[in-house]
Amino acid sequence: MIFISLQLTVIQIILIYFFNMKFILFCLFLQLFFVSFTFAQDVIEWSPDYKVSISDFQSKSTQIGHVNQYSILLAAHMDFSFHMSTYEFMLTKNFNSKVATTFTRSASVLIAPDSNFAQKLVKYAQLSFDLTELYARKFRKNLYESKGFLSEVNFFQEAYKPIEIEYNARIAEIGKLTGLGQSEVRIEEAHQQVLKEIEELPDFCKTCKPKKKKK
Repeated sequence: MIFISLQLTVIQIILIYFFNMKFILFCLFLQLFFVSFTFAQDVIEWSPDYKVSISDFQSKSTQIGHVNQYSILLAAHMDFSFHMSTYEFMLTKNFNSKVATTFTRSASVLIAPDSNFAQKLVKYAQLSFDLTELYARKFRKNLYESKGFLSEVNFFQEAYKPIEIEYNARIAEIGKLTGLGQSEVRIEEAHQQVLKEIEELPDFCKTCKPKKKKK
């Protein structure tokens, strides 16, 4: 029997702006660890219909009003795990269902001076969540294209490497383009581009079955 459980934290974004100090801190974290746990209604799985809202930021650190800074942390993850026999593994090529895009509400933080500013940050969080799904689809595509009958169990590591590099460059570009979430116009432009790219990978949603290439 083969059991793999891997949590790839591709998006944990912290944006902090101190108005008086005019100081911006932008941190990106990429972590790989082999422990995962979920609580009912705390972990939200990506769907095209789900919209991130202020109520999703349930960390005790969340605060709107009476602060002179802003901060947002969307605890989004791309999870990859499977449990199957060696024989089943050899015959399996489609790992779409083994990759999930989620975010944890209790670990997500939103700090803003007022509700209007908070809504702006929520739009940035939605962009980040959809970006996670885009790269989950790219990962599923890489898994599908790289998995062969005689592939080693750790074949996913090579499938993930280019995703890590591309994602880091993309999130840095978006942060720069949007002024770290301050420009609503730029956020919308970037978001529409991400949604367009998601639509261009219809075979690699979690429940999708890739079409076989015609010979």
